[in-house]
Amino acid sequence: MFQTRLVLVRRMMGPVRGEVTLTDRLFRVAMWLKGLDAVSQLLGGVLLIFLPPRALTRIAHGIVTRDLLGPPAGPLAGHFEEAVQHFVGGARAFVICYLLIHGVIKLGLVIALLRREVRWYPVAITALGLFVVFELLRGVQTGSLVLPLLTIMDIVIIVLVVKEYREIRREPT
Repeated sequence: MFQTRLVLVRRMMGPVRGEVTLTDRLFRVAMWLKGLDAVSQLLGGVLLIFLPPRALTRIAHGIVTRDLLGPPAGPLAGHFEEAVQHFVGGARAFVICYLLIHGVIKLGLVIALLRREVRWYPVAITALGLFVVFELLRGVQTGSLVLPLLTIMDIVIIVLVVKEYREIRREPT
């Protein structure tokens, strides 16, 4: 009987300091995934700085002609080649800047959140919210199939960050 009451009290109070909850685990996994995403964006941005446009065109042509995206005349291959031509034709500077800035911001926030630095949680929530708005707008403009998936992932991460922030603020100092 006493144990039952103790369990009920613990459930009402939330996790005891030091206990690792499922939310904590999900939060950590989400932060590591975001961190890997940030590092890949930084590497991609740096790679694009040094990769000449002709090399990108050759790589894209090789991918399409080897049927890696379906038939060469198929819709996916067409979208891919169109995106590469758009990139080579003028969006290159924007994409490089976006990847580098986005990667640096995300990596910095991930490091701060993994260190449980409370003052950075509202900044992270705001930044992720702005990324979601940008992804939605860009997805509508481009008809992208990938951006809605990234948007959903970012919304889930925002929910986890908010939940973690609330739990940290409840902890005694």
